Amino acid sequence: MLETRDLTIRFGGHVAVNAVSCAFAPGTLTAIVGPNGAGKTTYFNLISGQLKATEGTVWLDGQPLSGLPASARTRAGLGRAFQLTNLFPHLSVLENVRLAVQATREGPHRRGLNLWSIWSDHRSLTERADQILADVALKAKEHATVASLPHGDQRKLEVALLMALEPKVFMFDEPTAGMNAAEAPVILDLIRALKKDKSKTILLVEHKMDVVRELADRIIVLHNGQLVADGEPAEVIASPVVQEAYLGVSKEAA
Repeated sequence: MLETRDLTIRFGGHVAVNAVSCAFAPGTLTAIVGPNGAGKTTYFNLISGQLKATEGTVWLDGQPLSGLPASARTRAGLGRAFQLTNLFPHLSVLENVRLAVQATREGPHRRGLNLWSIWSDHRSLTERADQILADVALKAKEHATVASLPHGDQRKLEVALLMALEPKVFMFDEPTAGMNAAEAPVILDLIRALKKDKSKTILLVEHKMDVVRELADRIIVLHNGQLVADGEPAEVIASPVVQEAYLGVSKEAA
């Protein structure tokens, strides 16, 4: 269970996220929506440790994460994909994923044992990386340098790295941003497949309401940094506060 308790951050006199308390259970996909500037990505940054909270705490499976850097939160089980790619541009596609797989596994590569065991371990890491690349439809480009990839393929690679980390919590921040109509379904299919694993928690920041309606088990809405709605998708989307704050419809029209 991932929880935020009164999570808050202030930038001078501006409160970007204001006392947001929420719990996210395994086996659910929660979409986080709201207008531009509502605090969605900032909320993600507070959870994953890219920003330090002014007040409030983050918990995972009953253990406090507040005060831990982003790297320690990743090791604890938080997996974060960013709006902008966060890759090793001068390494190959395969090398990027193999490094992510290697980071999560014990083995001879960590202990400096004999050359045979290291080679065998290296082969195992490569096989897992190959499997992940096949899942994200990048196997044919495994030897390409990341910097040479188009934007859509870089986004797919970023999801591949997230899958390689095998986190308890998957955090997707607009995963199909910048993708064309042919590229986006690959990522959405991956998220659908992840949903089938009921031990995983998925958080999704997304502006495309058709995607939200299809994938989300639950929607929470942020507006001016505050949690203004939380519930089942149909109920939340139809609520007057969401119609006004997110969809731009007046309360009277709603």
